[in-house]
Amino acid sequence: MIANFVKKGLSLLVLPLAAMLPAQLDAQVNTDTVNIYSARKQELIKPLLEDFWKSTGIQFNLVTGKADELLTRLELEADATPADLFITVDAGRLHRAKDAGVLQTVDDPLVADSVPGHLRDQDGYWVGLSKRARAIVYAMDRVDESELSTYEALTDPEWAGRICIRSSSNIYNQSLVASMIAALGVEETERWANGIVNNMARPPSGGDTDQIKAVAAGECDLAVVNSYYFGRLAGSEDPNQREIVEKLRIFWPNQQASDRGTHINVSGAGITKHAKNPEGALTLLRFLVSSKAQSWYSAVNHEFPVVEGSAISSTLLDWGDFREDQVNLSQLGVNNRKAVEIMDRAGWQ
Repeated sequence: MIANFVKKGLSLLVLPLAAMLPAQLDAQVNTDTVNIYSARKQELIKPLLEDFWKSTGIQFNLVTGKADELLTRLELEADATPADLFITVDAGRLHRAKDAGVLQTVDDPLVADSVPGHLRDQDGYWVGLSKRARAIVYAMDRVDESELSTYEALTDPEWAGRICIRSSSNIYNQSLVASMIAALGVEETERWANGIVNNMARPPSGGDTDQIKAVAAGECDLAVVNSYYFGRLAGSEDPNQREIVEKLRIFWPNQQASDRGTHINVSGAGITKHAKNPEGALTLLRFLVSSKAQSWYSAVNHEFPVVEGSAISSTLLDWGDFREDQVNLSQLGVNNRKAVEIMDRAGWQ
């Protein structure tokens, strides 16, 4: 009953998207055109699509919207969907699309050779397009870098009342907890979640940018955030935005040789199960993992390339190298339900 209620609620959210559909999507499908549903904002995908069109001559139609709404739309449309490619953020959401049966497998040597295995679905249903790290941002006047080490150490008594982090309903935190389940097991992860709740400076509120602003304002001494939010502020043309992070620094947890590395996640894409133009969608997927597209993501949104050797922005260079967790990101989706249950039991709002 609950599942049906949720599904009905989500379907209501999707209805307004019908008004957003370009007229072309209601017409007969053109195999020279790739139709894309994207949870990435238009400014973070359309310039790449325009470059793709100029490079290949393949036209595109783009529909943007919230990730869960677009996924529900794909489910409701089934084999009538016009969408050829689904783009969304977070491996947890990509796994939901896989579980929902709206994607097909991609067996392409070029994509496989370009993107490391842990950044692709283990069964081939989706591929990562850009990386972001879940980092620690701290106030330099209240935290010495030598005090920081791991995610696990944030539960130590010294951090009581000093941590800002967003809600448990946020997929980025769910995926962080899911990665810890893969590394530490359920019991140890539950102890960690309880410790984080005990050390929060305030009830979770707002997005990752709000957590960074809270550190700058002295409401907490450190925050756990996706790295690109810090990059957006640091690289902003607005001096007021840059001023927010001038006294803050970014720290990569779990970097000891014996440790697993900093938790990472991806934006990613999959070819839809009922794609009318799967060849065009694959051509676009190949384009999105090209060095040119990879470097664009780094320059525009301060995300890390998934393709090794791609150029990165000066902001990312300033942060220095770090070792990333090599767990296959499919596990973030597999462990999502357990992660949410752990956070709920811990009282993580």
